[in-house]
Amino acid sequence: MGLHERRQREKENIRTSILDAAFSLAKTEGWASLSMRKIADAIEYSAPVVYDHFENKEAILYEISLNGFHCLHIELLKAQREHDNPEDQLKAIVDAYWKFAFKNKEYYQLMFGLGMQCSGKGMMKEEFSSFQDMLYDCTYEIIMKKGSNPDNACHSSHALFSAVHGLISIMMMRNDDIPSTMNKTTLDETVSAFIKSL
Repeated sequence: MGLHERRQREKENIRTSILDAAFSLAKTEGWASLSMRKIADAIEYSAPVVYDHFENKEAILYEISLNGFHCLHIELLKAQREHDNPEDQLKAIVDAYWKFAFKNKEYYQLMFGLGMQCSGKGMMKEEFSSFQDMLYDCTYEIIMKKGSNPDNACHSSHALFSAVHGLISIMMMRNDDIPSTMNKTTLDETVSAFIKSL
């Protein structure tokens, strides 16, 4: 391995260490208390080394949120592929989204700015709309099967996204780490009622 390759690998290792340390600190102290100094202390480097890799804390948060959206997208695709008809796909996608949110609370809070300022200075994450797009596709297919007006698919799928995200957000802001049976039942009933209404 040449000197250039060795330096590149070291640089990538430091970058990974910064992201890992930031995520670990967020799990123990929360995203709001994260600072460049704390990250530097955690990886046992000086703050300028952290700044060599990331312009500021927001750039670190943005990078971590991208990873969160990528992980969510993979879970949604897995859920979708387990079913053939759009009704079952819709239920499975919503269920996977729900499970991801509570299994990966720190990611979800960062990704959607719960209790904190959104990361990335308003930049759109490429996979941000993955869940909404899948909801729309299933909604459109169900509407077409039922012979309803396909012009309503966008509005309807957005309403469902709002309901699901809203329920999760309320629970997280109340610090409900484990979703209760009542809340999951509410979610399931909401999805069933939504499908019937199309």
